[in-house]
Amino acid sequence: MTPDETGTAALLKSRMEYLETLGAELAGRGFRVRVTLPRDQAPSLHVTNPDAAALSENILAEEGADGWWFWWSWAERIAPAADVAGAAERVARVLAVQ
Repeated sequence: MTPDETGTAALLKSRMEYLETLGAELAGRGFRVRVTLPRDQAPSLHVTNPDAAALSENILAEEGADGWWFWWSWAERIAPAADVAGAAERVARVLAVQ
């Protein structure tokens, strides 16, 4: 994917790469994952606990002044995108069956 004049394609690719990397880490931990591309919205990673389908979440990847971060759908940071293992651990804790 090559960037257009606004850099939009490059930004989408970066988001997708971060989400796919986190998705692979979570899938390796037994979670069901899929990247979604809603019309006119940023892509997100839908994560579901296979033992409790009600425990699911949409995760975003966004770039800020201090770099790329994974975010919960309720606009709280999870972890820096460079810390995939740390992000996966937090997601796993939140989506764990108590």
